[in-house]
Amino acid sequence: MSRLSVGDTAPEFTLVNQDGKSVSLSDFRGQRVVVYFYPAAMTPGCTTEACDFRDSLSALKAAGIAVVGISPDKPKKLQQFIEKEGLNFDLLSDEDKTMMTEWGAFGEKKNYGKVVQGVIRSTVVVDAEGKVELAQYNVKATGHVARVRKELGIDAA
Repeated sequence: MSRLSVGDTAPEFTLVNQDGKSVSLSDFRGQRVVVYFYPAAMTPGCTTEACDFRDSLSALKAAGIAVVGISPDKPKKLQQFIEKEGLNFDLLSDEDKTMMTEWGAFGEKKNYGKVVQGVIRSTVVVDAEGKVELAQYNVKATGHVARVRKELGIDAA
């Protein structure tokens, strides 16, 4: 499993969002985008992280940064997650985990001391030209968005 590094060209993707519409990385060309990967909608850590992005979205947008979340969940579950938590950005479905694998966000990880295959909670910031600006893997859900904002030079709202 290879991970993305700063300066890499982010691999193109097209995935389906919570409404069944196709969303591609190229849709964001000309602006920065946070692409974050999470294991499962409506679980405690993933809810914390998604709500932190929701609450930071106005500051991120003011800095010209969009946000998309990606998990292996089906679009219907993503729609329920958005409605339940009032999320204000697209969630994309990568059911076969191909895109997550290509971006280094799926593979071996430790879970309660055991090595398992799974989604690696990760965040990649892609710049306006499609290059990786920031890549963080194995992140903790709590406080992660604040750390990303700090790395990107965005003051807390």
